[in-house]
Amino acid sequence: MNALDGLPVVVIGAGPTGLAAAAHLHERGLPFTILEAGDTPGAAVRQWGHVRVFSPWRYNVDPAARRLLDEAGWVAPDPEALPTGAELVGDYLQPLAELPQLKPHVRYGARVEAISRLGLDRLRTAGRDTAPFLLRLADGDELFARAVIDASGTWGTPNVLGASGLPARGEADSVAHLEHALPDVLGADRGRFVGRHTLVVGAGHSAANTLLSLAELSAAEPGTEVTWAIRTASPTRTYGGGAADALPARGALGSRLRAHVDAGRIRLLTGFSVHALAPTDGRVSVVVRHADGTDESITVDRIVAATGFRPDHSIAAELRLDLDPVLGATRAIAPLIDPNEHSCGTVPPHGVDELAHPESGYYAVGMKSYGRAPTFLMATGYEQVRSVVAALAGDWTAAREVQLDLPETGVCNSNPAESASGDNCCGPEPTGRGLSTGISGGLLSAPLSLVALDAAPAGACCTS
Repeated sequence: MNALDGLPVVVIGAGPTGLAAAAHLHERGLPFTILEAGDTPGAAVRQWGHVRVFSPWRYNVDPAARRLLDEAGWVAPDPEALPTGAELVGDYLQPLAELPQLKPHVRYGARVEAISRLGLDRLRTAGRDTAPFLLRLADGDELFARAVIDASGTWGTPNVLGASGLPARGEADSVAHLEHALPDVLGADRGRFVGRHTLVVGAGHSAANTLLSLAELSAAEPGTEVTWAIRTASPTRTYGGGAADALPARGALGSRLRAHVDAGRIRLLTGFSVHALAPTDGRVSVVVRHADGTDESITVDRIVAATGFRPDHSIAAELRLDLDPVLGATRAIAPLIDPNEHSCGTVPPHGVDELAHPESGYYAVGMKSYGRAPTFLMATGYEQVRSVVAALAGDWTAAREVQLDLPETGVCNSNPAESASGDNCCGPEPTGRGLSTGISGGLLSAPLSLVALDAAPAGACCTS
């Protein structure tokens, strides 16, 4: 008898992707346990509950989860409506987690501290593929598993402000002035921004959402100032495809942001690389280092670090992972999503084969599977877990029949050297299946007046 027989598949994380994995495991008749570090399903999503996503409900509900919910008499939201994070949890994730098919298998307050193989460290090979996984929790409890689906995400490991990937000098001493991505500017956190000067650092959707809220606040509250800083020479990537975007809300996000910049309600600084932070008389001075080695500074009250996230693979340090050295994603998936390389056109569908590691039975899925690639659609995670669970059930035909059909975008090239001019790089090239990253698309051709601090360093324009 195999030592793995009868052991559950352990799913780490009860967010959208983790609960989707559980729904597929239930349908396949595979035993499973869900370990969620928070006290509720979708604990990370709740932290940005005030934000409305740009993809409608029809892209946000996993098919297997939908089948379970429909059997229970679930009243589905309008498929074309755009949910907030709070609505995503309250109207979908919470009811899903409460289903009798899933609820007994979810453990809350269960933070995974480490994953290994029972009796084997990373060096040992003999008997490895038949040894159970050992998961140690922060409270000291230990569980055994036949396979591990890590859907823990990246929300808890945001990138730093420093341009070199290291914390800016003084960053640790300036935490009183720092906000991580997506503060509730118009709600619970309003008092920290009214009548103050806020600097938003970043060029992704998180930055755009925060900037739009700050612009609305500044219109209602005199003395509220907004500055937006990006590393690249142009914001065209953030503005996206406008009306050409297949997700209208995503296109509108960039169009509205551009209008605020053009009107002067948001001051835009380009070529902005944070070198140091220095608290000064209740405010904070942000020192920018230019490519020629000279410094310049701007003094503000608050800084929103919308600089993206990175995966934390430390819990799997004793597993044999094959990670791309650039993104920290599974090596096979990295070329499909690398923001330094991908361009217009299609990204090949991906599933269990691209997500597999040398450690048989361990899969990082969802946001974590993308490493540092900046954006992700829930529909991608749902297709990933469908493929992975089919493979765990031995149905390799279904596992490899991956059909990832996402909304079309006008995404061109993420290389800032090619996109800095603002010209439309796509020309007549058609867009087919959407990029699996879900990055907002398109470059706008209209010129834009910029406040240029310096030439931008080379790097991806999808992040800050």
